[in-house]
Amino acid sequence: MANLSLKHIYKVYPNGTKAVNDFNMQIEDKEFIVFVGPSGCGKSTTLRMIAGLEEISAGELKIGDVVVNELEPKERDIAMVFQNYALYPHMTIYDNMAFGLQMQKMPKDEINRRVTEAAEILDITEYLKRKPKEMSGGQRQRVALGRAIVREPKVMLLDEPLSNLDAKLRTQMRSEIVKLHNKLNTTFVYVTHDQVEAMTMGTRIVVMKLGFVQQIDTPKNLYMYPANKFVAGFIGTPQMNFFNGTLKKDGDKVYISFAGSEAKITAPYEMMQKTTPQYLDGEKVVCIGLRAEDISLDPEDIKNSKTNIKVKISHTEELGTETLVYGDINLDYDGIAETETRIIIKAAGFKDFKSGEIVEAALNLSAVHLFDAETEESILPRIPKYNYVDCEIKGGNLTFAGQTVQLPSAIKCEDGKAELLLPPDSITFDGDIPAELESCENVNGTILLALKINGKKLFAISDSEISQQSIKIGVDLKKIIIRKNNEDIVVPMPEINCLSGTFAMEKVVQTVEIDGKLKKKKMPNYYMVIENEKFAAPQDVANKMFGAFSGRKVFNTAFRYEFTPYDFTVGDSGISATVTEVIDYGKEKFLKCSVGENTLYVFTDKPLTGEIKLVPDMTKVSVVEQDREIRIV
Repeated sequence: MANLSLKHIYKVYPNGTKAVNDFNMQIEDKEFIVFVGPSGCGKSTTLRMIAGLEEISAGELKIGDVVVNELEPKERDIAMVFQNYALYPHMTIYDNMAFGLQMQKMPKDEINRRVTEAAEILDITEYLKRKPKEMSGGQRQRVALGRAIVREPKVMLLDEPLSNLDAKLRTQMRSEIVKLHNKLNTTFVYVTHDQVEAMTMGTRIVVMKLGFVQQIDTPKNLYMYPANKFVAGFIGTPQMNFFNGTLKKDGDKVYISFAGSEAKITAPYEMMQKTTPQYLDGEKVVCIGLRAEDISLDPEDIKNSKTNIKVKISHTEELGTETLVYGDINLDYDGIAETETRIIIKAAGFKDFKSGEIVEAALNLSAVHLFDAETEESILPRIPKYNYVDCEIKGGNLTFAGQTVQLPSAIKCEDGKAELLLPPDSITFDGDIPAELESCENVNGTILLALKINGKKLFAISDSEISQQSIKIGVDLKKIIIRKNNEDIVVPMPEINCLSGTFAMEKVVQTVEIDGKLKKKKMPNYYMVIENEKFAAPQDVANKMFGAFSGRKVFNTAFRYEFTPYDFTVGDSGISATVTEVIDYGKEKFLKCSVGENTLYVFTDKPLTGEIKLVPDMTKVSVVEQDREIRIV
């Protein structure tokens, strides 16, 4: 059994088309991972790169602890089940399942054991002497699965294996494959375009679109916390209702208006606290999402709800236990046309609704989703980008939420009232600001804390769960933004330094052992060239550079080398830099340096001025090919 590691995986075709863009994922041993998305999204291409049937353009793929980029499919210890059963028609089922093992010259006893066990697991023992033409589609798909099982692979790859089956058989085979995963207790990677298959089978789901990963999450989280409008609309049946509208904050309330209709509801501001204030001005258009099951026509729900809207019903679809009710929140429309105000509601089964009838519908406000109308990204993320707090600067002190912090010399701004933007990761746990822990939530491995400071709610990120109610916090001031009149007067210190450069090779005479004898031989040494200075490339970095290019192209390519401020030391030789300023944040100091046309920020434990030499830590480098914007390392 094995885990899989995919780091910065790309598939770029000779014409420049990117089929897969910067795919990153860690698949744990025994997981059932499902890749889902519309045709052409890159899901099958990613699976084929894992299998070795497609060459990886850039990135690192590991199965277990082994980098398999250059390994042939047969050397990767994987088994693959295709959409087409691809059974040999002239062979019996037994021979079809045993054929691969026979080609490996495996002993007959071992072949018989594996085939027999696989047949028992798949309940096809009685069919082993038959030919494929004597079996149904579902039975043939079991044989294809059996042929993969007998290999006892570390990883099972399945490429839309149920798409050729009818609806009833697909439902049955879904359950069979889940049972099979539980019996084999190995890693499954499954590709489908069917979101129902994805939701019912996967422990985690990868949603893809146009070669980009949109979200990786559990079925529950994808449904409840979609990262963008595409995921929200792709997951769930029927598709989520989307409406344009505006949000207007007034004190502790937010008024939600639905464009193209008279529908309006009110929400407590605390529900919208993770939303950027720019969306709460009553003018910026947002996309409002509500699932059909979060809209109720039940009289009791309507009676108890404070967020009701009017709907003009057009028609219904009876589905037995439930009824889909179609209508429009614009009462001048018929609800049949695909308008921006059309609505679909799930109601109890066999309810009578008249066409043209105007009814009230209760909205479950706790299940509302909000998206940017242009980028389509969620503006109600589980982990907010910033905490937004009113503040005041006076005499070199910053006051917010009733607490005062002395500003370091690195932060210079005029006295007055402003808005403070605190990223959750800027809140530290080594300060003296008293806070009360309101909640602690694990968001896909990230611990999100909700804190209260003098009644003001703030979100913070912790390395581990915290149980004590009262804690002390601080603020990493190099990460904050101070905003006045919609202008950022204090900005964070950049976390990444970028330098352009190339990759080079020199042959150096070295003493090596050949056939038990020490001989002198010219050996290639690889370097990263930055500002005309050469730095030895670590072997794993050099391997990734060559893995992304063929021939000598790697030596004729422009790269962007990225480092954090902590990845440099000052030495006697290195990149020539001029210190233009020492930035003092109190606990930490940084040198602001000029390197050619670039500005670098470098951590320092001593004040330096004038000309210095910077030595980058090449084991910490990130590498991006500039022309195609492909991350190599």
